[in-house]
Amino acid sequence: MKVAVLTGGGDCPGLNAVIRAIVRRASEHGFEMMGLRDGWKGLLDDNHFRLTRETTSGILHRGGTILGTSRVNPFKVENGLERVKRAIERNGIHAVIAIGGEGTLSAATRMSQEGLRIVGVPKTIDNDLNGTDFTFGFDTAVHIATEAVDRLHSTAESHKRVIVCEVMGRHVGWIATYAGIAGGADVILVPEIPADLEAVAQHLVRRNAGGRTFSIVVVAEGTRIKLSAEQNEQLVTTGALDEAGRPRLGGVGNIVAAEIERRTGFETRVSVLGHIQRGGAPTAHDRVLATRFGVHACDMVARGEFGKMAALRGNEIVSEELAEATRELKRVPEEFFKVAQVFFG
Repeated sequence: MKVAVLTGGGDCPGLNAVIRAIVRRASEHGFEMMGLRDGWKGLLDDNHFRLTRETTSGILHRGGTILGTSRVNPFKVENGLERVKRAIERNGIHAVIAIGGEGTLSAATRMSQEGLRIVGVPKTIDNDLNGTDFTFGFDTAVHIATEAVDRLHSTAESHKRVIVCEVMGRHVGWIATYAGIAGGADVILVPEIPADLEAVAQHLVRRNAGGRTFSIVVVAEGTRIKLSAEQNEQLVTTGALDEAGRPRLGGVGNIVAAEIERRTGFETRVSVLGHIQRGGAPTAHDRVLATRFGVHACDMVARGEFGKMAALRGNEIVSEELAEATRELKRVPEEFFKVAQVFFG
């Protein structure tokens, strides 16, 4: 039985760990594994290679993905679905294991509804997929962002500055919230709650008056800001589009910093972490979670559990319907964010 595996969307730490786990488990089930290059594009272009224990040896600790990735969506390509079906039939592929985030797994959901045998594995540093408590990649990104906030504290205190740290998070603020709490940030701004920059400025002024001569502000890249009472909330973009045709985000940290300095008179600097959060070796937590997901995904193929994805519920790995997992984004709940607000008002 031939099974294909792909990694789609943005890369993240832990992808190689899950590929390795799938291949190891596949050998126990007697599956022949095929690696699709560059996400769904590998099926569209018939670009693939055989995955074996030898080709996946020594990759557990490596960041990125040995398969390559892209944001190509077959449903946005002319005759994309038909090309995918022909490739699956031509290569004798019994099932496809799709490792990805909201975009990749939304395409997987539609393909499953079209009758294809699909199993999903949830990855994203944003932790925004429903149906699973955590995605792999998130813990590593939070660890990196927290370390950055820790380092910014010392330089901010030395120079008596405000430092704005911009982290990833297009639609949700999980990274910002976790890293902000763990790093002791004084303000956390997230996409779920439009930023009130006047309230932020007043809070920083009160801190300064109380003897705190420096502050750290963590802001997710997708946070909407409002510069005045007359203006609408706005998403800060570069003006360009990404591979998936979405507005490319960037610059919210600079605007927040400029507004803080204008409203308070405090010297304010910006640190944008960007793709540093995606790179490097995965944490032990993400290596273990990715491995458990990979083993479970392979078992799902063996059991014929298609149209589902591996998911973490509590400390158990379970099978969750893809349609439910991609129905809507998992946003930071208000009650969870209130924990962060205890420390910055």
